Amino acid sequence: MKLNDLAPAVGSVKEGKRKGRGMGSGLGKTAGRGHKGQWARSGGGVRPGFEGGQMPLYRRLPARGFNNKFATVYSTVNVSALEAFENDTVVTEETLLEAGIVKKLNDGIKILGNGELTKKLTVQASAFSQTAKEKIESAGGKVEVI
Repeated sequence: MKLNDLAPAVGSVKEGKRKGRGMGSGLGKTAGRGHKGQWARSGGGVRPGFEGGQMPLYRRLPARGFNNKFATVYSTVNVSALEAFENDTVVTEETLLEAGIVKKLNDGIKILGNGELTKKLTVQASAFSQTAKEKIESAGGKVEVI
């Protein structure tokens, strides 16, 4: 096969509609726009969301909440999820990603104190809850804020 033999599949390419090219084309004179009116004019039509002057939906609905774009968003991990690691392991953000405990890092990882921990681990994370710190240290592990 050569480059000059390449062709699209039969029927996959349609000819474009040639508007305003005479009455015989079926799209002559008004070119499919009809007679007069907003849609017949050049630059005619309405903006997206316009409802004919009726109060549009995006203005009828109440504004709810606030999204702070400067907020730090932590990926959370419970202490019970750390049971998956062996004793004396250094648990970092990367090891949590590899183990599939965390799907996405966001702005860092926060360890929460839900569940029990029996293994001695060194846990490195961006933030810890007070109960998580206590549980890790009571199991003989270390807490390192990075």
